[in-house]
Parts: sequence; C-alpha cells; structure tokens
Amino acid sequence: MLVPAATSFAGIESNSGAPRTRSRRCDGLKMVLVILWIYSHVSQAAQSADVIQPADPHGYIAFCPCMGRFGNQADQYIGALAFAKSIDRTLILPPWIEYPSGGTGPRFVPFDEYFNVSGILDYHRAITMEAFMQDLAHRVWPPEKRFSFCFRSRVDHVDCAAKDGKPFGPFWDNFGINFVKSEIFGPLHYDTHSNRSLIHEWTNAYPVDEYPVLAFTGAPGAFPVQRHNLPLQRYFIFSDRTKERAKDFVFSMRDQHAGPFVGIHLRNGADWANACRLVKDAPLLFSAPQCFGYRGEQVKASDAMRTRMCLPDQRDVLNEVTAVVRTHAANWVFVASDHDHLLPELQHRLRELHVEVVRYPRNEPHIDLAILSMSNHFIGNCFSSFSAFVKRHRDVHGLQSSFWLLDAAKNDRSRDEL
Repeated sequence: MLVPAATSFAGIESNSGAPRTRSRRCDGLKMVLVILWIYSHVSQAAQSADVIQPADPHGYIAFCPCMGRFGNQADQYIGALAFAKSIDRTLILPPWIEYPSGGTGPRFVPFDEYFNVSGILDYHRAITMEAFMQDLAHRVWPPEKRFSFCFRSRVDHVDCAAKDGKPFGPFWDNFGINFVKSEIFGPLHYDTHSNRSLIHEWTNAYPVDEYPVLAFTGAPGAFPVQRHNLPLQRYFIFSDRTKERAKDFVFSMRDQHAGPFVGIHLRNGADWANACRLVKDAPLLFSAPQCFGYRGEQVKASDAMRTRMCLPDQRDVLNEVTAVVRTHAANWVFVASDHDHLLPELQHRLRELHVEVVRYPRNEPHIDLAILSMSNHFIGNCFSSFSAFVKRHRDVHGLQSSFWLLDAAKNDRSRDEL
C-alpha cells in the first residue's frame, strides 16, 4: 500500500511571514489527514479480505425442495437440517419454491426473505444457496464434480434424471447447475437420528475430497417431519421484515380491538376437498400424525370423523370459533385460508359478542403464518402441513393450539372397528 510521504505535508512553512503557531496547526491537521487516509485504506483492505469466504472442509449438502408447497417444504427442510448436522456438512439453504397462479412456472424465493439465517446458525452451519453459488461454488464445487444424488433411479431412467420435469429442471437451472453424473445412494437413508453406524457409512461412502457437495434431487428429510426433529422448529425464526409486517397488522387491530385474538386456519379449496376423500384409505394423510400419532396410537376415530376433521363444515367452524372466543374473551378473530375465509358467516355469528373478524388484505401466506403464530389461541387443521408449521412454532414457545373437531374425535363412539 502506498502512503503519501510525510514531507508532502510536514516541514513546509509559509513564505508570507505568518506566525509559526499557524504553521504548526497546519502541520498537525495534515498529519491527522495522513492518519485518516491510512486508516481508511487499511479498513477497506480488511473488508475486501472478509468477502473471501472460507470453504467448509467438511463439505456441503444441497437439495431441491421440490415436493409440494410451503408446508411440505418446511417439513422436509427440518429433516434436511437434522441430516446435515448428523453427518457434519454445511447445509446449503435452497430458496422456497412457490407456484403463482396463472401457470407462469415456479418462483424461487431466497430462504432469508422469510426466515433469518442466524436462527439456523444457532443449530448448525448453513449458507444460502445464492451466497454459496456466488462466493464458493467456483472454488468448492467445480463442474466436473457436480453429481446428483437419489435413493434410486427414476422410472424409465438409469440415473437420477435430476432435471427432468418441473420444478426440478427450473430449480437447478436457476443457479446454472448441470450434473455430470448420478449417485444412487440406496440402501443408505437419511434418517440418521442416533444411528452412528449409518452416519459412519455416509461419511465413508462419500468423502469430502471426492464429493464436496451432496446435491440431492429431493430433500433429505421426511414428510411429515419425524417426531424427534420437531424441536428443530425453534431455529426457523421469521425474518425481520416478515415479523414487522405481522406486528404492524396486529398492532393496528389492537388499536381498535384491544385484547386477545384467536387465529384460525381454514383449508376448504376444491383441491383440498378432493384430497380429503383419500382419508378413508390413508388415515394418516399428510400431517395427520400431529393429531393421531405417527402410528395412529393417540386418537382413534372413524373414517367419517376423520373426513369431517379434514374438511369441517361451516357449522363446525362457527361452533368451535365461538367456544374459543368465549373461553379467551377474545376481541377479534384472524382468518387464514386457501379459499373461503367465511368472514360474513363468522362476523354474523360473533356480532353479539362484539368480535371483529378479519383477514390479511393481501395474499401473502407467510404473513398469515406469522400472525397465526402470534395469536392467543390457534385453531388448525390436523391434516394440513401449513397448520402443522404454526402448531410446531407455538409448541416451542409454549402457546395454546387446538384442531378442528379433535376433541370430538377423542369421544367418537362411531369409530370403525377393525
């Protein structure tokens, strides 16, 4: 680094006959300028050095969160985080995949738009996929070492076919990633919880020098999230932007309706109604284990009751909301829904209690999530992974939740006998 010579500033006296005190003051000022110049350049050099992020010698895990919408992706994200920690590789946090209406194709939302990376770092090493591809991929993951990982080859293929179909192809193309080889990792699996021998098999089969990045075609995590991974929800902390927007909405409501509020989630769109018809043949469909147990051991209910819980009718919703509002002396109700929020019906039922019923004015499910997570009581859907995210969040913070018709199911005397 070049530094201006001291003689450029010091030792030069005025020829005008000005007092020496003025000259000394000028000399002092010029020396201060020199010091400031040096400091600024050293600081800039240090900042430039910080940009060069060191690579993790233990390697990385990447994956496509290609199954379902947010709720499903979140479940598998938790499993992927647990897996990355178990085999001690940094988790590359992929963007969330959204499907805007209109069939325009998938949209990729950076992880940190909705959640803070710092929360994940409290549990394990992580980096957003955007940062990894920009700062590290060219050094850590050269094109000739870009292998895709899958449990078995896809139908009609001899390899992982990692980029076939949507959202698979667009996801990897979004980062300019092409694979030169497939790795079929079966019979290994990623539920490595407390399984030291399995962890050892993974690390032996895929050493970091040969496989710097394990890039999975799907998430290395189960859906629904496994029981032993439920506590990891605490590390998914809403981003500051998401929290602030949710708080602004809640505070604006409390300006007019001070006091507790109830949050509810309604799934009642046509696609959900069709899915609920599957309950008879799949009693633990989607996120049902959160209510019935992972083996159906917690609550026994008839097929008819399970179907009703999956798609509660208007009367069931109105009755349960009214009961919870009375219990908590709530002053307003917040509704999140994929289709019909039932605002007029709820408003009519609760008018004698002087309770306001509202929704978020824009279609932003992640703001809905944050608001539901802040409610004094939450009512969700047993089968919904969106509801499951809220329930897990509230559980780790000790907040009250319930599910549509779950209490009725516990007392269901018409349950089918085997």
